[in-house]
Amino acid sequence: QIHLVESGGGLVQPGGSLRLSCAASGSIFSIYAMGWYRQAPGNQRELVATITSSGSTNYAESVKGRVTVSRDIAKNTVSLLMNNLKPNDTAVYYCHFSLKTTANRAYQEVWGQGTLVTVSS
Repeated sequence: QIHLVESGGGLVQPGGSLRLSCAASGSIFSIYAMGWYRQAPGNQRELVATITSSGSTNYAESVKGRVTVSRDIAKNTVSLLMNNLKPNDTAVYYCHFSLKTTANRAYQEVWGQGTLVTVSS
């Protein structure tokens, strides 16, 4: 069984920075991609940033230039550095992994429990 543990959320003032981290534990054979999504109250969950095992990244237009996603394959971790945060970045942030637990199984999607980021003065 795979578990994702997130850390780094909290309250930050507009213009501030925050770093989120997510570590996967369990029997992992390979990782295709990992990343971050967020869900604000009343909204659907949306992509923030993803990164593949080869290092290819994808960012939502709303965060481009302010956010950097990185990964450590050896440690099964993914991080999200957010700069110049704005009030509309307030949301619950979820980490996500697309991974295999054995060679002959299909990739499965695994989600973290979510961490709240509040941007407010």
